[in-house]
Amino acid sequence: MLKVIIVCFLAGLGAGLGTGFAGMSAAAVISPMLITFLGMPAYEAVGIALASDVLASAVSAYTYGKNKNLDVKNGLVMMAAVLLFTLVGSWVASRVPNSTMGGFSVMMTFLLGIKFIVKPVMTTKEAMSSVAPAKRFVQSVLSGALVGFICGFVGAGGGMMMLLVLTSVLGYELKTAVGTSVFIMAFTALTGAASHFVIGGMPDMVCLALCIVFTLLWARVAAKFANKASAATLNRATGCVLTVLGAAIMIVNYVL
Repeated sequence: MLKVIIVCFLAGLGAGLGTGFAGMSAAAVISPMLITFLGMPAYEAVGIALASDVLASAVSAYTYGKNKNLDVKNGLVMMAAVLLFTLVGSWVASRVPNSTMGGFSVMMTFLLGIKFIVKPVMTTKEAMSSVAPAKRFVQSVLSGALVGFICGFVGAGGGMMMLLVLTSVLGYELKTAVGTSVFIMAFTALTGAASHFVIGGMPDMVCLALCIVFTLLWARVAAKFANKASAATLNRATGCVLTVLGAAIMIVNYVL
């Protein structure tokens, strides 16, 4: 039991910091931890990780929204496409071997972390408003379809893909990108978790409860800090968190 608590605490710590700082999916951290150290089946681990995303992302989104760093209007457009393709991705995931699951987003997490350190996102909210609404609508639908499929398939919540799309394609400044990402992710994670549990059955309830509580706690701490930080500080903090987590997950997946 002590081992379960320690693994879930560390998984929740990494997942919560990643969610609050960078809109990262809890599944990118929790899934490999549960699979490697507790021997949990990958599909079950992904379901727990997605469930852990729900409250953590919702609380983070509330914090970003309270600080006016959340674009609900355009986020809803992307979310509609994400939700639909999350279901498709989850169904496809149930048909593939365990070894295929959970590793897709690891390298992206690491590389995106380096990207924020080397080339920070310094776009302003004023610059965001210069994008034509029609163009942003089309980009949001297409991007949402891809992100949703990835969310359902690898349990990544689409967090890294969403952050990359929102900052690099849609031109969001970093705080608004993270806020919008966690807003969307709260709903995609709920859909993904529900579909995983319906298809694969209910998971280990102790691990589920522990991961949800620890992830929620650290996501709240990270989101409060992120909204008070300057753009430069947030870029560095986000980059460091993603780089460290990406490296740690690769070690867990491929070394241990």
